[in-house]
Amino acid sequence: MDAQKPLKILQFSAEVTPFAKTGGLADVVGSLPKALRQLGHDVRVVMPRYGRVSPEKFGLQPRAERFPVPLGESSELTTIFEGTIGGGVPVYFVENPRLYDREGIYMYPDDAERFIFFCRAGLELCKQMGWQPDILHCHDWHTAMVPNWMKTIYKDDPFFARTATVYTIHNLAYQGIFGFRVLEIAGVAEQGFIVHPDTADLNQVVDFMARGILFADMINTVSERYAQEILTPEFGERLDPLLRDRRDRLFGILNGIDTEVLNPASDPHIAMNFDVSTLGRRGVNKAALQAEAGLPQLPHVPLIGVISRLADQKGFDLISAIIDPLMRHVECQFVLLGTGEQKYHDMFDRLAKRYPDKMGVFLTFNTPLAQRIYAGSDMFLMPSRFEPCGLGQLIAMRYGSVPVVRATGGLADTVQDYDPRTGVGNGFSFEAYDAMALYTALVRATETYKHSDVWRRLMVRGMKADYSWTASARKYADLYYRALAARAGEHTPAEYDVFKSERVSL
Repeated sequence: MDAQKPLKILQFSAEVTPFAKTGGLADVVGSLPKALRQLGHDVRVVMPRYGRVSPEKFGLQPRAERFPVPLGESSELTTIFEGTIGGGVPVYFVENPRLYDREGIYMYPDDAERFIFFCRAGLELCKQMGWQPDILHCHDWHTAMVPNWMKTIYKDDPFFARTATVYTIHNLAYQGIFGFRVLEIAGVAEQGFIVHPDTADLNQVVDFMARGILFADMINTVSERYAQEILTPEFGERLDPLLRDRRDRLFGILNGIDTEVLNPASDPHIAMNFDVSTLGRRGVNKAALQAEAGLPQLPHVPLIGVISRLADQKGFDLISAIIDPLMRHVECQFVLLGTGEQKYHDMFDRLAKRYPDKMGVFLTFNTPLAQRIYAGSDMFLMPSRFEPCGLGQLIAMRYGSVPVVRATGGLADTVQDYDPRTGVGNGFSFEAYDAMALYTALVRATETYKHSDVWRRLMVRGMKADYSWTASARKYADLYYRALAARAGEHTPAEYDVFKSERVSL
């Protein structure tokens, strides 16, 4: 295919901003299609219509009414609603009250069936509309059955004869593991379980993530470093042998951020708008954040911000080991926003009482407050054990907050440790997953903060960096053309038996 030819792209995602969001996946799929459309591609998105997605609130209109979607040995009817993002990207909502009219998005016993249905409905919708996609772009485990279907039940369907699949791994740790019954629901029970000589447990479970990796024409993760890390046992979550077999199809593309929405010059949620040429105004945001957190308004004291899920994966086991000595011995303030494990809720409650002049804690999630933390903190802490991409450090730099991170995944790709000898760097990072390494990085940052000219250069460097979706969208377009070329080759995706002949019900 001519690499200049515009593509028809259908993206599958369980969540999309602004309709339904639990994490960064929704932000990605709410932004990437807009950037692809600006490059001239016909890109569309499909997702479930959860109970929280009100047609009235979002102005949704029926697009295709009451057509059958295969599900197991029968079918169910669905109606598709249509909305838009970015003023022109169509978003199709799969309606099924039995499966989606619920308060939440995830963590239901029938999650496999719920996500299988919306993906199958998305494919059948293409036929209903007579719109033949070039690319089916599938995000995370919820959509991994689509590449599987393209190599099985849709293999000989002329409608999809030239359609290729791209599978994006946002977080390998969440794989979607179920029993054999799921294969019956998906219509691929005849093929049975995946067999791999180095991943024996795949032989007895349905691992959605593994199927996306195995069957997709191209695979990517959300940073170059993470694409390398997941080839190792340390980060591969038991799928590293499968990933190594497909490493010729595996790429890393860093996520971007929506620079129109995330813009300190126009953000309506912060106390004072500013940009790189008016950094003097930024101090108003720091003072306002200190006041909101109940802290003394001290401009000379470095303010550390954290916005995160409170879990070990995000480095809170390291934070718990050093937070008391940090509060006692280092001149700094600390503001946290997030929810997560109860042990960390309890810990930060105690810390806020113990250090009322140094610690502000908000055990909730609040988007306007998050923006104020980005705009008002001096440094932004992300000591993650692993981090496929990370958006927090990108947003922090956009708002002039200098990141302090562990050098892993996308954090390593975007934050270069400041070297006072050369002046090179845009933040502070540490390699070893170790509490003392974290403590040392924070001390280096707070000491560097005392040198206002150096600190200003770090802020400006971060604010001037381009982490918009434009560059990443071009890389995705290139990956799509690679997928089409691989699809045309029609060769077996791996050097081992794809299926197990016998079927064992779990």
